[in-house]
Amino acid sequence: MNRTITTRKLETIEEMRLVQSLETTVWGSEPIPVHQTYTAITNGGLMLGAFDGETIVGFSYGFTGFANGKTYLCSHMLGIHPDYQLMGIGKTLKEEQRTYAIEMGYDLITWTFDPLESRNAYLNVSKLSGICSTYLENWYGEMEDGLNKGLPSDRFKIEWWIKSERVEERWVPTIDRFDRPFPVGKSEQGNPMLNFNEEEIPTNSAGIEIPIPEHFQVIKKSEPQLALDWRLKIRTIFQTLFREGYALVNVNRTTTGVHYYQAVKKNTIPLNTSERGEDE
Repeated sequence: MNRTITTRKLETIEEMRLVQSLETTVWGSEPIPVHQTYTAITNGGLMLGAFDGETIVGFSYGFTGFANGKTYLCSHMLGIHPDYQLMGIGKTLKEEQRTYAIEMGYDLITWTFDPLESRNAYLNVSKLSGICSTYLENWYGEMEDGLNKGLPSDRFKIEWWIKSERVEERWVPTIDRFDRPFPVGKSEQGNPMLNFNEEEIPTNSAGIEIPIPEHFQVIKKSEPQLALDWRLKIRTIFQTLFREGYALVNVNRTTTGVHYYQAVKKNTIPLNTSERGEDE
């Protein structure tokens, strides 16, 4: 079936209630109170909705953030109805968010996501040209929804410099070869497993590829201990690389069941901002 999806800015109490119903469908948890979302969007925040006819099928929600003397848009939630995923709606909502944010005077949007969710990684870093140099350990504490239950809630913080050369020109590094220092094997059930020596994490390479499983939720269900192993090892790798000045700029997708983050030194990325080379 061909569907025409439209997007628009949401501004009323009634539209906030529409978003609540979709939140419950997507995450199976209590939605954000309407009084909070409505207050946020009337004070520098932004709520966008995606619709199939009159039915809401996706939304993005952000509010004003402030740190180190700088104001930015903190994009807190992006949700797509399960029946409408893999249709490019998330990317469309983010592009609309960028357009509105520029009109509102922002030049930076930030948000968080699970480092081991490869689909989100590809959207955030490769398609949208965000960068990441901040690892947030167990950021939300213990979470009980279906996607997050059972593991520390580690997150990446994305920086989306929406008026930079990196975003406008879709800048990518011109490196002949990325090093792959972290070998990946197979578990007894055939899932990818990460093998590495913590003392051998490179810190002077021009470009490094770091593996993550293509289907992390499958590993969580079939081998929860292996999922925890991925979480803890990836945490160590990225905390080390970020301390050494690296940032993520791309996701290299393969057909092996493993995808690879690509990292370069952050000070080589054209962000066109006084914040260049510094974490927000």
